[in-house]
Amino acid sequence: MPLIETKEITKVYSTDAVEVNALRPLSLTIDRGEFVAIMGPSGSGKSTFMNILGCLDRPTSGEYILEGVSAANLGRDELAAIRNKKIGFVFQGFNLLSRTSAVENVELPMLYDGLHARERRERARDALKSVGLEGRENHHPNQLSGGQQQRVAIARALVNNAPIILADEPTCNLDTKTSAEIMGLFVKLNTESNISVIYVTHEADIATYSRRIIKFLDGSIVSDEKKS
Repeated sequence: MPLIETKEITKVYSTDAVEVNALRPLSLTIDRGEFVAIMGPSGSGKSTFMNILGCLDRPTSGEYILEGVSAANLGRDELAAIRNKKIGFVFQGFNLLSRTSAVENVELPMLYDGLHARERRERARDALKSVGLEGRENHHPNQLSGGQQQRVAIARALVNNAPIILADEPTCNLDTKTSAEIMGLFVKLNTESNISVIYVTHEADIATYSRRIIKFLDGSIVSDEKKS
């Protein structure tokens, strides 16, 4: 059973009587443990596609199936539970709370799980350790480098043991050396923990870390290449 399956999904936005086809009928499967780069120019549909994969948006037509379950049949609370338990999000802007320590930022996805504060703190510390930030738990974002802030964001994505990481331009705001370190961390998580990593990038060298590159253009997939 595929981890992710889309069946002829489309997304149409209507503004001032003008319809924009952000996604044209699109079908693909992604298996558990894959490491996938999504590429394409601005407006090609890649971010719309990622929003649907992350259950942040619904397709206009077609069907999105996650671990054998159709998202079309799920209500708001069920979709929120999927986002919390099955998907870890990593954003290009880090999306950390500036007045909150690293460990407290990582605890955020667990706040509504009914976990005891001590367990939340222990799991958050373990997640930070797994991304190489042991000893930085009490630092605030302004006390951390860009690469360290992105590591906090990755720890936050990992803390609920989600099987999928969706990353939107995760190295966009980082220098070359730090970008390589972050991508190396994704490779490690993928190979050692079998976490499925799907990320958007416009940088060809960053895409080479993946084992599959899907290219979008005008709302359609124009190539889908797997490395042997």
